[in-house]
Amino acid sequence: MMSVEATPVSGAPRAGVDTVDPYARKALIASNVGYAMDGFDLLILSFMLPAIVAGLSLTGSEAGSLITWTLIGAVIGGLVVGAASDRFGRVRVLSWTILLFAVFTGLCALAQGYWDLLIYRTIAGIGLGGEFGIGMALVAEAWPAHKRGRASSYVALGWQCGVLAAALLTPLLLPVIGWRGMFCVGLVPAIFAFALRRYLHEPELFVNAQKAAPRGDNPYRYLFADAEATRATIGIGIMTSVQNFGYYGMMIWLPSYLSTQLGFSLTRSSLWTAVTVIGGMVGMVIFGQLADRVGRKPLFIVFQAGALVMALVYPQLSDPTLLLIAGGVTGIFLSGMIGGYGALISESYPTRARATAQNVLFNVGRGVGGFGPLVVGILSTQYSLSIALSLLVVVWAIDIVATIILIRERKGQQLA
Repeated sequence: MMSVEATPVSGAPRAGVDTVDPYARKALIASNVGYAMDGFDLLILSFMLPAIVAGLSLTGSEAGSLITWTLIGAVIGGLVVGAASDRFGRVRVLSWTILLFAVFTGLCALAQGYWDLLIYRTIAGIGLGGEFGIGMALVAEAWPAHKRGRASSYVALGWQCGVLAAALLTPLLLPVIGWRGMFCVGLVPAIFAFALRRYLHEPELFVNAQKAAPRGDNPYRYLFADAEATRATIGIGIMTSVQNFGYYGMMIWLPSYLSTQLGFSLTRSSLWTAVTVIGGMVGMVIFGQLADRVGRKPLFIVFQAGALVMALVYPQLSDPTLLLIAGGVTGIFLSGMIGGYGALISESYPTRARATAQNVLFNVGRGVGGFGPLVVGILSTQYSLSIALSLLVVVWAIDIVATIILIRERKGQQLA
């Protein structure tokens, strides 16, 4: 793809700049915080469910549906909000989604029953769903090509930071301010949304692409605009689906595997699982750094192969020390590649469809990945949980073949 020459926009980076300027850093912070909200919100909701059940007299199925409909809202938001960003602007729509999330999360504090809380959670989920793709597109357009991989990995780290923040803060705050007070904490991002619009401008690349775009242009059509785009869409769709399938299939069942199969206590199971999560954070940083040096495609294949090997090795271990080490290594490969999707997708599609592609492909993968725990659960009843986890080898093998055949290396490529 050819780079776009443009007239500089005040406060935005110049096309082709090789250094990381203040604008690029602001864009990264905004995108990272937006994605951190996603992880923070889902985890505190999980922590708060018992208190919400007691406070509103909910049934178990009603409580579970609050998380389900939050995720459904996130998928809807992901499929719709990206296109809005490609039309109206990265910063503008990112601030809208954060504000939407904040307002309806705050309204959850006023819920009087199941149905109004369900509506608030679903709409808040719509706000959450678009943040990953918009943030990835914004950072890709703000950072220089030779550092795009690591910048994308820093955005992906936002989710993990949000999860860790929720794990640390919720036990401290929930007993003091209650579940309604915790939802009020969700209003804080509204302040960030106003600051975002005040101090961050649209990327120059986007502004010029918007001027050149035909009236009424449909960004979804670029996913299958030609043979190359179609190959990329199918290939990346398989990659995100397998990665999410493997991630949720492993992580949802990991505590159960450690406790039922190996006799670990709840505390010990949580610690061993936490090491896997921390390994994922390390893996994202490693992926981003190496992707800018050796390329996206070969690194994806290495991490996919690593996930395949660990899916086979991990269920065969029983020694606690070896399991702790293997958990960290599994996390590196299993989650690390999430840090690479932002750069790969950004480089595979033009600016007028970049956020659309980011959100559609990532959320398709998240939707497919939701079946991972179900499939592992079904297989575990037919065989055993260790065998079910080992069978994830099959999906990783499919992923490797798809990456080799369908994905094109785009390291250092200027965005069009």
